[in-house]
Amino acid sequence: MIQEYNLRLLPREAADEQEIRACLVREKGLSPKDITAIRILKRGIDARHRSVFVNLAVRVYLNEQPTDELFQPVDYPIVDGRPQVIVVGAGPGGLFAALRLIELGLRPIVVERGKDVRERKKDLAQIGRVQAVDPESNYSFGEGGAGAYSDGKLYTRSKKRGSVDKILSVFCQHGASTSILVDVHPHIGTDKLPRVIENIRHTILQCGGEVHFQTRMDALLTEGDKVVGIATSMGETFLGPVILATGHSARDVYHRLAADGVEMEAKGIAVGVRLEHPSQLIDQIQYHNRNGRGKYLPAAEYSFVTQVADRGVYSFCMCPGGFVVPAASGPEQIVVNGMSPSNRGSQWSNSGMVVELRPDDLADPTLQVQAEAGAAEEALSSHPALAMMHFQERLERLCWQQGNRRQTAPAQRMDDFCRRRLSADLPCSSYAPGLVASPLHFWMPPFIAGRLADGFRQFGRSARGFLTNEAVMIAVETRTSAPVRILRDRETLRHIRLQGLFPCGEGAGYAGGIVSAAIDGERCAEAAALYCGVDVPLKP
Repeated sequence: MIQEYNLRLLPREAADEQEIRACLVREKGLSPKDITAIRILKRGIDARHRSVFVNLAVRVYLNEQPTDELFQPVDYPIVDGRPQVIVVGAGPGGLFAALRLIELGLRPIVVERGKDVRERKKDLAQIGRVQAVDPESNYSFGEGGAGAYSDGKLYTRSKKRGSVDKILSVFCQHGASTSILVDVHPHIGTDKLPRVIENIRHTILQCGGEVHFQTRMDALLTEGDKVVGIATSMGETFLGPVILATGHSARDVYHRLAADGVEMEAKGIAVGVRLEHPSQLIDQIQYHNRNGRGKYLPAAEYSFVTQVADRGVYSFCMCPGGFVVPAASGPEQIVVNGMSPSNRGSQWSNSGMVVELRPDDLADPTLQVQAEAGAAEEALSSHPALAMMHFQERLERLCWQQGNRRQTAPAQRMDDFCRRRLSADLPCSSYAPGLVASPLHFWMPPFIAGRLADGFRQFGRSARGFLTNEAVMIAVETRTSAPVRILRDRETLRHIRLQGLFPCGEGAGYAGGIVSAAIDGERCAEAAALYCGVDVPLKP
């Protein structure tokens, strides 16, 4: 017999299978001799009250051994000689599109402007060492996309769009820990995710697909209102329907699409800072214990959200036990992001703290950015769909100017910011290129700075100790999502005018994170397969 139960245990008890067994006997009336095996299905931490508990969903095998697998592996057939589909971008949207194409018997040709995930790591190290950003190989461009070296969190609310369990299972099939199938907020970690990404590439190649690195798409090839392939920076052309999964930072792609008359629209984003606390302080606050998390709890997470003057102010991409990283994708920019290794073991915890922006807000005089114009900005087009992207660029350039025109990031202690005073010094930080004290309250647009300060005061009242000068704000966080949406048909997922073009994932404005991008990649692959005349089996 197999039974499933929900248990509520102390952290020490939840870490010990014998304690779990004892709880089942004590609270569920099971006989100890009947319990042959226990499998944890879900695990989550409830720290809302003074006492911290771990909620477990468990499957109990009574007088029988488990025969079911932890996950169902996907069968990927050989697709040599099959019709091909071009996948532009090797982030989660592109990679999962390629895998799904193989499942459906089509041959993916993956084109990635950056380097493979291992070579890419060398270029990331150079940002901190020599303050230089390679515009083709950075935290946004390269195999794995922006998620490869920016955290590896796998939590999503996009469950209505596809199977989250399927995505997590594919990650496990390619080397991720099966703990991601159990944890309520699953996380692979930046130290483990590159190997998983490499294994996905190997599957694509072994099945007969292609992967081309350092190969940028320079043009869509069209015949009338039909996309028939792409031309690349290497002088090659690849023919077939195109899944466009270029990520939220491929601004040259947006410019090219605008010049070609591809229908797009400006999309809302959120902008702010990275807020970094000592991880022990966050543990103390979230676990209501001056000793922190202790032996049995992980580095604490938090999630804050409020409304200030009719706009959302919230934490974003929280990285417990992590690092703040330089995420610019070109010269004369400062952009920050966060990441955590699998053990979440650093002495810092950080998150984006951002303010919601809508396209109509760009007309607000309190949102204007006064940055010195550069050559790149002077060449910007005036296409209305790119207005929010242009705002991002101006703010990132202003931040670079405030950071001494290097990758040293302007920063301010949190309480000093709220009191509108310059920080005389700054705390130690995980941000490798270094920080420079700067009055963020003065030069950030009042639309953002004022709402952040009010939001921080509210968060400080709900979590005593959170609003503190032990925390440092590091500017500027702008790449929370794509500033552009490439319009597509709701049913077919094709572009609303161009047949054979499937805008995909976060860069197209239809996802926000690794799992949601992967789900959208699978959906676009299915739409491309239908376009190619392949029957797509209905999902259960």
